[in-house]
Amino acid sequence: MISDRTTVGIVGGGPAGLMLSHLLHLAGIESVVIETRTREEIEQTHRAGILEHDSVRLLVDSGVSDRVLTAGHEHQGIELRFGGVSHRIDFRGLVGSSTWLYPQTDVFTDLATARERDGGDARYGVTGTAVVDVTSEQPGMLFTDAGGTPHEIRCDVLVGADGSRSMTRSAIADRNEFFRQYPYAWFGILCEAPPSAPELIYTRSDRGFALISQRTDAVQRMYFQCSPDESADDWPEDRIWSELQSRLAGEDGFSLKEGRIFSRTVLPFRSYVCEPMRHGNLLLAGDAAHTVPPTGAKGLNLALADARVLAEVIERAIVGRDRSTLDTYPTRALSRVWRVQYFSHWMTTLLHAVPDASDFDKQRQLAELTAVVESEHGSRFLAEAYTGWPTT
Repeated sequence: MISDRTTVGIVGGGPAGLMLSHLLHLAGIESVVIETRTREEIEQTHRAGILEHDSVRLLVDSGVSDRVLTAGHEHQGIELRFGGVSHRIDFRGLVGSSTWLYPQTDVFTDLATARERDGGDARYGVTGTAVVDVTSEQPGMLFTDAGGTPHEIRCDVLVGADGSRSMTRSAIADRNEFFRQYPYAWFGILCEAPPSAPELIYTRSDRGFALISQRTDAVQRMYFQCSPDESADDWPEDRIWSELQSRLAGEDGFSLKEGRIFSRTVLPFRSYVCEPMRHGNLLLAGDAAHTVPPTGAKGLNLALADARVLAEVIERAIVGRDRSTLDTYPTRALSRVWRVQYFSHWMTTLLHAVPDASDFDKQRQLAELTAVVESEHGSRFLAEAYTGWPTT
């Protein structure tokens, strides 16, 4: 076994782990990132992405890349569609902010390239990952590298950023786990077609929710609400397009631009929070600590916000020699986490059809949507939350 040492050990090489490593590098703090997937596997996984304005600023201003500004697409609003009519929420006009359509896969590529450019130590394709002695002054990561050699790396601070199936989270024996399982899922497709609309369309219909998004000028991403038990194999192309067109149909004659569907999947989802986000010298970030429904486009942004706060806290602890600042991370992070949980849950229940809903439930949901789009204060709340609260 090869034994080594670093200042910060990071388990998980997704956006949260790589952004944290990048920000620590800027502060002069060394780190080692380990990841079970290969870089190629991650880059070949299609992941959607809507970035808040602060997430875009973080990527650009920290020197990761400005590709989001050249290859991404700025969205100055969204459409809320219900009753067969679209209502635009004007982000720019309401709160002076925008979001950017930029896939999570591209965010990962930018971060991985930046760490390689800056000489970062990121090791992909490892196996047998474990964390040890997390409450000691020298916690450690154990793993076997892609070549079959076992390693032990000791560090001052250990970070678990290893996703929703986190291994590091299990090291917190007395954790509290809060979750809500939703009674529906999303049927997602990628298709070869031009965009059907310039911005995202969030649709509530009697047949259930639908989301019309984009990927590129030639590839589109779309979703519709389905049962978590649905099989993607049971849906031929004509049935998928019929369902999507039915959910978007309305008095304005709107219709989707269709094309060959080359990817389809069923995505169950839930809300989840792990508390505490710190145990000894182990701190959690990103999906290892929390997941949210995709409706509010918050998962990636919340992971990047965690990394930003955690980098600041670790810098004060290491460079400023004040370990007590590690105590501030859970409070600062969870304040935002629960706010995002509220917004994502609100957006989800606002737009999805609830199984066995009564006529009263359906009319109340329509009244809530109407209140949002007809009230400047209601629209402003949605715009402010969707484009993102500042990371303090």
